[in-house]
Amino acid sequence: MKAKAAVGERDVRRTLKPLREVWLEVRIEKLDNHKGVTVKALLDSSAMGIFVDKKFVEEHGFRLEKLDQPVEVKNVDGTSNSGGNITHELECNVFYRGHHERLRMDVCNLGRTKIILGMP
Repeated sequence: MKAKAAVGERDVRRTLKPLREVWLEVRIEKLDNHKGVTVKALLDSSAMGIFVDKKFVEEHGFRLEKLDQPVEVKNVDGTSNSGGNITHELECNVFYRGHHERLRMDVCNLGRTKIILGMP
């Protein structure tokens, strides 16, 4: 049984050897001018949130919003993530096969993965 996360703490976890990964091609757009980019996103039902890579959003000029309080990121082994706390979020439009959602994503270092779609 997984322990409940403390207030101000979220898990960014991935199975070390997943049996199968599900990748979706999504389009994310800026709210102000609707310019965007198409990217592959990892669908991960064990992730406790929706996350976007910090370098990716900076490269594409997305406007970030600073959080009132930083959120600690824990690795699967319970240690603090070397990428540091989540300090910003991104609000954007996300499109997938004719479906549209306005989402808030936590911005953190994801490495080669650009977006993780978990359970918000």
